[in-house]
Amino acid sequence: MKKRFGWALSVLFAAGTLLSACGGQGGDNAGGNKEDTFSVAMVTDVGGVDDRSFNQSAWEGLQKFGKDNGLEKGRGGYDYLQSASDADYVTNLNKLVRSDFDLIYGIGYLMGDAVKEVAEQNPKKHFAIVDTVVDAPNVASITFKEHEGSFLVGVVAGLMTKTNKIGFVGGMEIPLIEKFESGFRAGVKAVNPKATVKVQYAGAFDQADKGKAIASSMYASGIDIIYHAAGGTGNGVFSEAKDLKKKDPNREIWVIGVDKDQAPEGEVKIGDKTYNVTLTSMVKRVDVAVYDVAKRAQAGDFPGGQTIEYGLPENGVGIAPTQDNIPDNVLKAVDEWKEKIVNGEVKVPTNRKEYEQFAATVK
Repeated sequence: MKKRFGWALSVLFAAGTLLSACGGQGGDNAGGNKEDTFSVAMVTDVGGVDDRSFNQSAWEGLQKFGKDNGLEKGRGGYDYLQSASDADYVTNLNKLVRSDFDLIYGIGYLMGDAVKEVAEQNPKKHFAIVDTVVDAPNVASITFKEHEGSFLVGVVAGLMTKTNKIGFVGGMEIPLIEKFESGFRAGVKAVNPKATVKVQYAGAFDQADKGKAIASSMYASGIDIIYHAAGGTGNGVFSEAKDLKKKDPNREIWVIGVDKDQAPEGEVKIGDKTYNVTLTSMVKRVDVAVYDVAKRAQAGDFPGGQTIEYGLPENGVGIAPTQDNIPDNVLKAVDEWKEKIVNGEVKVPTNRKEYEQFAATVK
């Protein structure tokens, strides 16, 4: 049986803020002999390192770890390889193995099989996988309680909708994203039983055009708030909301971001005035988790074979620090529901079956 651990996260980044992500393809910029230092690298999923969401957050954590430890980007330090498709996963992981990195991350649920395959072939190497569990003694599995953070942004949406019509746009219809969906729907239901949540999946995490088309249809139907858990596909939701805001600056139309504080994605300038269509974001501290596990591995405490889970008690998930568009009474309600979840009064559903059971208790 795997052990589950929560780690206090807030102290890890107290010394400074995260560095912004840098672009470009990694992995080929350094040569020579491997230095006598701890080295770490990651393979992105198809969203890419500059997806302004999940992969970017992981890369920011890796960059901070590298800078804090005096490492240089490239072989022998810290680096990444970007995947254009799922066919690149095993190839990229093996490339990092050959480059002799001490710890190699696979970023995302979709990389689970590839990490398992490469880890089994290289039992002396250390790997970590984000967002799923790989049962191998040389793999640390990093997971999050996304349903808990999604519940909180559901509370925001349920209290702030003017139409009682809310949308959820998912990337791929997989158990991981079902956690986002179910937690969000439960948060809405808990505070506004009259509201409805329309759910639609794009079938991809890297197709902004699909996200934009889905958002266009949803907003046209009267939906005024959309929560996306779709990676790069979600950028299209922001694009559509901003386009509609430009056409009618008085229209209250919102997007709830995911993984990172996506307030910068919602800025739209109309004349000499700047608006923001980002209502809030469900932040998932992938950056902190990546940093945390790298630090443990560097110290000789690599949690191989373990599942490390980050939830509300560890501040691993929650609502974004940018809260300019949320009234104080709504923020107070968020805090109250957070306390109920943390102390066990409320069990947030992780899938649709659990959501139906939860909804049946709400009057």
